[in-house]
Amino acid sequence: MRLKPLFLVPAAVALVLGTGVGLAQIEGGGRGVAPIDSSSDYEVSGIQVDVAAKDADAARLGGWRLAQRKAWVQLSRRLGAGGGLVPDSTLDSVVSGIVVENEQIGPKRYVAKLGVLFDRNRAGAMLGISNYVMRSPPMVVIPIVWSGGVATGFEQRTLWQEAWARYRTGGSAIDYIRPTGTGPDPLLLNLGQAQRPGRGWWRAVLDQYGGSDVLMPTVKLYRQWPGGPVIAVFQARQGPDNRLLSQFTLRVGSVAGIPALLDAGVKRLDEAYQSALRAGYLKSDPGLSYVPPTEEPAEDDEGGETIVTDEPIRATVGISVQFDTPAVGAVTATESALRGVPGVTAANTSSLALGGISVMAVAYAGTPEAFKAALEARGWQVFGSGTTLRIRRAPRLLPPDITTDNVTGG
Repeated sequence: MRLKPLFLVPAAVALVLGTGVGLAQIEGGGRGVAPIDSSSDYEVSGIQVDVAAKDADAARLGGWRLAQRKAWVQLSRRLGAGGGLVPDSTLDSVVSGIVVENEQIGPKRYVAKLGVLFDRNRAGAMLGISNYVMRSPPMVVIPIVWSGGVATGFEQRTLWQEAWARYRTGGSAIDYIRPTGTGPDPLLLNLGQAQRPGRGWWRAVLDQYGGSDVLMPTVKLYRQWPGGPVIAVFQARQGPDNRLLSQFTLRVGSVAGIPALLDAGVKRLDEAYQSALRAGYLKSDPGLSYVPPTEEPAEDDEGGETIVTDEPIRATVGISVQFDTPAVGAVTATESALRGVPGVTAANTSSLALGGISVMAVAYAGTPEAFKAALEARGWQVFGSGTTLRIRRAPRLLPPDITTDNVTGG
């Protein structure tokens, strides 16, 4: 029986519309917020200045100079260096940026509230402190906002996602991975995925972003009346089990203050995650680690005799390993530890950066996956895949688990 062309038209239209809907789920101009800053600079905010000069430009320049001096004194005292002043020419080489929080410019006067960013390496060298900071494993961030009874992740651009993009995470002990929300992000990182405890799927998703665990900062907005006060309930959630680590509530007088409310919530959530890291709650989930394939036992032949074959010669691969080197002793200690791994034929530092991250060239007789599994078995935290890896010593503090809370709605 032949179908007339008239009957094929609805099917063709449905196919075209279905394709358009599928493309619309991952495309669109109203989605995606890139982080503004992921550097590790020291930040001093809330510096008040009030400077008068012969013209507006001179007053503004004088205000920035004064802000640099005040911020340097605060930073020096915060890091325990005494709070001494240094020449303006020296500060110009240390300051990496000025953040204008609020400013009023007059013909001969400059009144502003500023923030100052200092280069971590140069400032640390001048203050005589170590720039080495122990950070958490890489954590993929899925910011979820509840508004009007609807939860939104990366499906569309939200004020909550913008607040996380504005926040400077370089000074935090948490190694955040902040997706931009473009491409496949709306399909992989949403509320449905946040409520899925299966480790296998989570492992596949996290490998796409180079993360070892997931954080789900959640905010629920309650508007008292149109244009009136807004109450926000913030929750620090973590892991495939959606564990609730901390919760607090903030309030703002009108909807115009929602961006400032969310910025304050992001800062408080970052402090909550850092506290959980220091307490040992952000430990690595064994279910998200690499699982090496199991080898099947050799089978006997029909005569009952065991077939003995020569073990194949494994090719040697070159693996680039990044590791922390706060001092010279860390270089030799890490080289010795990696040379003790079975299968390693050579391990030498190819790029040295004391106080930062160095690179070691390792020759291994086997696959990179087997090398990664061998390091994890010896207590290392290993990030990355293929022939480029990043290693850190795993934290030793392992407190008892807290109660699992999977409730995210309501």
